[in-house]
Amino acid sequence: MSQAEAVRRTPRPLWSLGLLRSEIAMTFRRWRTLALLAVLAGVPVLVGIAVKIETGDGGPGGGDGGAGGPAFLSQVTHNGLFLVFTSLAVTLPFFLPMSVGVIAGDSLAGEAHGGTLRYLLVAPAGRTRLLLVKYATTLTFCLVGALVVALSALATGALLFPLGEVTLLSGTSVSFGEGLLRALAIAVAVALSLTGLAAVGLFVSTLTTSGIAAMATTVGLLITVQILDTIPQLDALQPYLFPHYWLSFADLLRDPVYWDQLQKNFGLQALYALVFGSAAWARFTTRDITA
Repeated sequence: MSQAEAVRRTPRPLWSLGLLRSEIAMTFRRWRTLALLAVLAGVPVLVGIAVKIETGDGGPGGGDGGAGGPAFLSQVTHNGLFLVFTSLAVTLPFFLPMSVGVIAGDSLAGEAHGGTLRYLLVAPAGRTRLLLVKYATTLTFCLVGALVVALSALATGALLFPLGEVTLLSGTSVSFGEGLLRALAIAVAVALSLTGLAAVGLFVSTLTTSGIAAMATTVGLLITVQILDTIPQLDALQPYLFPHYWLSFADLLRDPVYWDQLQKNFGLQALYALVFGSAAWARFTTRDITA
């Protein structure tokens, strides 16, 4: 038996921390990724400045903190920590999922377009393991993106507004420390809300060798599904659309926490991850890699 054949027959684990670390490092070194994170970090700054200018000019936010917008917006002027919740609510419908769509859509299609996918598969990374690593890297970006928004909002809120005890949506007041823990939990919940979209983007990425096409298709699907989620005549379908329960993270600001919508959201994301992850695996493991 030749050495090459022996290497091919040697069982390889489905997971590799070294490969995962390398993939994460490469993803977060790209200028595109850094630009996406910079945009995400800039949104809370713009929201905070807008609220500050409005309230400083004696606008409608001066008396009650503002009306309209996310449920937390009226509390931003009284407690800067609410800028975290507001910013996550503002970025979740488009900015965060668009960024995830770009990363997920380019994950495999970008490698194919650049001519590096074949070499990755010749190396000790099998197809299943490479697929898992690409998905885990996208999930890492989901978490990092949500935390970037939260940290930027926290810093901006601390600079522009007072900090202190947090009055929850249910009227209960908790300490600032517990408020920080709830903010962290909300950031994690937002990241988990994007796992279904990440699986959809990964599947799309297995269908083409053009990274731009995969990114555009994923973002286009995102916009289309969100439009469908706003049409009243489709209310029977909407609970099965992956963005439907995204804003359920607001229930973490209640005492006691309302878990019903959160559980539906996480269950729906797990279902999308399973279905589209399986579809991506079926497509990728049978695909003829020529580039």
